[in-house]
Amino acid sequence: MLGKIDALLSEKLSSVEWGEYKLEDLFDIVGTKSLDSNAITFVKSGINFVGRTFENNGIQGKIDLQNFAPNNPYTITATVIGNYKYVKYQKEPYYCSQNINKLTPKSTIAKWNEKIAYFFVTNIQKFVSLYDNQQGGYKLQDIKNHIVNVPIKDNKIDFDFMETLINEIENARISEIDSYLQITGLDNYELTEEEKNALREYENVFFKEYNVTEIFDIKNTKCILSRDIKENSGIDPYLCASSENNSVASYITYNENLKDPGNCIFIGGKTFVVSYQEKDFYSNDSHNLALYMKQYETKKYNQLYLSTCVEKSLSYKYCWGNSVSNSKIKKDLISLPTKNQKVDYENMELFISAISKLVIKDVVLYKNKKIELTKKLAEKNELKIAK
Repeated sequence: MLGKIDALLSEKLSSVEWGEYKLEDLFDIVGTKSLDSNAITFVKSGINFVGRTFENNGIQGKIDLQNFAPNNPYTITATVIGNYKYVKYQKEPYYCSQNINKLTPKSTIAKWNEKIAYFFVTNIQKFVSLYDNQQGGYKLQDIKNHIVNVPIKDNKIDFDFMETLINEIENARISEIDSYLQITGLDNYELTEEEKNALREYENVFFKEYNVTEIFDIKNTKCILSRDIKENSGIDPYLCASSENNSVASYITYNENLKDPGNCIFIGGKTFVVSYQEKDFYSNDSHNLALYMKQYETKKYNQLYLSTCVEKSLSYKYCWGNSVSNSKIKKDLISLPTKNQKVDYENMELFISAISKLVIKDVVLYKNKKIELTKKLAEKNELKIAK
């Protein structure tokens, strides 16, 4: 399906005329009035607070109305500093943390909606990503002067093309998700009685501390420098110490002898990012660690649970300035669910299985809603043509 989407994009993008515009010709671009994220209190209901994060459209939570007005909705936010920069479309009023720019469409943009906004978000993301992996960011004038290519028709920006393109990409992705869920059986989100009970009894689970070496064999990963790989050259994960994309920086082809076995918990040695790695992988740093389970059948769900336990038990003590190591972690204790004086792996599997179904339920329902809407729109268009 991914090949079909690429083919769709290639066909669509080659069939249109393109024009160049400076971003400042299309948007009013300003730095936002900021709040210190460490000095605010989050509340259940309030105004969105947008930070320099990828998750949840950049929204870290909600805060009370401040003594100045929030930013207007239907605008684009672009983070300025940090290892990774993110561009998001905000559909509700919002406040910002430090170093976030706001882009408000000018009258040049004669049509503005979510689909068109996402067309521009993708283009602006390409610009800010040029400054990834450096704490310093771009200057305001840099983003104002950035040139974007936009479709044009009769010497005017073709907003209808943008909208149609994003719609078609979305429909193709929904079709891809539908096929994947059916093939993998993930479209079944009904909880078993055992899974329901695991959720009900979670607050009563007894946790006990275990030495890491009681649970895992600990290995340093091999090391392949990023300068020595060709990005997107294969199907094997190339891991780095990033919290994004389950630590996968790219998929590569490389010397098989330098591959580390998967089915393990991976720890970014310098950042203490913890993830479960199902497949064999390549690593970018020998400071990274791979934890392989002892004594018990290594299943995906119990390792997902264990990876969270490792992160929650030890993240307080390890950071960039005090990185984890093979020798250090062997002295550490992690807190695990326990029953009859043994690690309760069965409960782990049931709990993660239940959580997975709850999460996938939203995806399945969203997918079904989108497919139904697409069918209705198609039927409506057929009726128009018939008339």
